[in-house]
Amino acid sequence: MDIRPEMRALRSNDAPQRSAQAAVGEVLGAWRDSGQGLQVERELRLFSGGAAIEDLPFLSTLFCQNESAPIHFVEHLLLPLLGRLKADPLTQSPLRFSTDDIQTTLVIAKFRNTTLTLQSVSGAALDRKPYPNSASFSPTETYDRILAGTARVLKVAVEQQLPNGALLSCNESVIEQGQVRHRYGRSEAQLLRSVQGSLVTLKLQRPTADHDVTREYALDGGRLLRQAAGTPHDSRLELAAALLGRMARLDAAPLLSVMAEEEGNPSLRWQALRECLGLDTARGFRTLCSLASRADDPLAVPAGALRAQLLETYPELSGVSECPA
Repeated sequence: MDIRPEMRALRSNDAPQRSAQAAVGEVLGAWRDSGQGLQVERELRLFSGGAAIEDLPFLSTLFCQNESAPIHFVEHLLLPLLGRLKADPLTQSPLRFSTDDIQTTLVIAKFRNTTLTLQSVSGAALDRKPYPNSASFSPTETYDRILAGTARVLKVAVEQQLPNGALLSCNESVIEQGQVRHRYGRSEAQLLRSVQGSLVTLKLQRPTADHDVTREYALDGGRLLRQAAGTPHDSRLELAAALLGRMARLDAAPLLSVMAEEEGNPSLRWQALRECLGLDTARGFRTLCSLASRADDPLAVPAGALRAQLLETYPELSGVSECPA
């Protein structure tokens, strides 16, 4: 095996490597302490709290029609950082990033679930990937600023929610350098069809206040394929509820019943109801009846349908207290 001298040297003394990594971190720290770094992180907190982008001078500058502002912003951060990484190629980026064959995403700033990221998509790699047959809709608000490149995109919009899916509309368009696009992910998705060269995008994204679930629909016919919790917190609670059910924790049924009747994410509440029914049928069925009787509850219709189905399959459930047929 051929081991390069600089790698061999690290076996006996890794102090230079640690010093080099610290130097990379200092470059990022200097940017965060600068005017730009302080301002973007302060405004990101306000944006996360619900502030309109028009009321945030720095972020609105990045996502308006002034083409030079976002380029200068990215260069001010990345050029010193890339210079430091080039001088010490064995160091790692202090900014969080993810990459695959098609897309690379660099997190410039983050506050809770609100992020400012730089994203690059390879057109050649995208061409090798099968075209998607579905679109996902998540409870997010997104601003995209195209810094470089041109792409054909398919805009998919939810025109109407249906019991087991959605009525979708699709429109194809071209995006190119300088454009700003804004969308609410709950009702609109954007799919890349093709990219010329590479597409570089500055992206600002925050969760919407309703914390709805993420839904994936088939492009052909709009059938609901799957759904997931809209936030990591709700996702963890859904997993916990499912785990309690698989562990047959009968003592958890009262808690799951309370979770199902509380206000909150409908997906989480429905998961808690399902597990409660599995652990304690009588308690779960009473909870189901309670939900079905609430006219203003988003779970009232599916709860009523499930109640009717269960009563048809198991007529003896009509004898459960407080649950008329």
